[in-house]
Amino acid sequence: MKYKDYYATLGVDKNATDKEVKKAFRKLATQFHPDKNPGDKPAEEKFKDINEAYEVLKDPEKRKKYDQLGADWEMYQKTGYDPTQHASAGRGGGPGGSQTFYFEGDPSEFFGGGGSGFSSFFEQFFGGGSQFGAGGQRRSGQRAFKGRDLQAEMEISLEEAYHGGSRIFELHGEKLRIKIKPGAYNGQALRIKGKGNPGAGGGPSGDLYLALKVRPHPVFTREGDDLILHHDVDLYTAVLGGKTEVKTMTGPVKITVPKGTASGETLRLKGKGMPKYNAPSQHGDLLVKVHVAIPKKLSKEQEELFEKLRKLAHENVNAFAN
Repeated sequence: MKYKDYYATLGVDKNATDKEVKKAFRKLATQFHPDKNPGDKPAEEKFKDINEAYEVLKDPEKRKKYDQLGADWEMYQKTGYDPTQHASAGRGGGPGGSQTFYFEGDPSEFFGGGGSGFSSFFEQFFGGGSQFGAGGQRRSGQRAFKGRDLQAEMEISLEEAYHGGSRIFELHGEKLRIKIKPGAYNGQALRIKGKGNPGAGGGPSGDLYLALKVRPHPVFTREGDDLILHHDVDLYTAVLGGKTEVKTMTGPVKITVPKGTASGETLRLKGKGMPKYNAPSQHGDLLVKVHVAIPKKLSKEQEELFEKLRKLAHENVNAFAN
């Protein structure tokens, strides 16, 4: 069996502090993480080695055993005498023992299989290795690992978010029917249980978290459960008041524009916004932002009328000033 130099694996000195060990581990784990190196077998093996080294060096007791083993390694190779087994007698940590280890970033979660993902060197001296011993018998007290959760994104329209419905989402060749409830919102994560990566050692599969992305709408902007609509109103209706037709998610409706409505004012339509999630009978409001459209072309008669209005306005101002 080949001796594994865990300090060299992490690139730290034998006198490195816990903080230095952790920093080195995080840097290397990020560099060789399977998600960043898909299909790269050397990177995959390096990632396993990094996790194994950190599993030992982060734990004061394991690190002490490992340092003792290093000093006596030559004797072990010649005689088979294992000083770590004598140092830890009664702890149940040897091969076949019942001690459970909680691996940080356990490689089995990334690479599958029933084992821990650690080497025979680790299993020999620190236990908690393969889920199965000789003859395929499962070792008692070993921990099964849940598979990794997966994250994905699904794009929907504002209409789908409003009315709800269902979508077919394909994952690894499997078609999943996803239910969308009325009031669904951008960034919402839908949890589909058991559709993540398979577990290790008989553990359950992870879950799929599907983030909804609601496409921008050409007419409406959403703020919480309210919808915002920018709507043009002609000058005459804004000044004199009147009716105007606006769009809603369920079709056009007519609303009243009060006299003297200024550009930028907001008219609120109660209950014409988005349905509240998990309470579809309740709705937010539709906020109509009024934009007063100034006519760019006037007939001669219209210009004369506006001149008369301007003179009347000036006469009223002068009369009030006197």
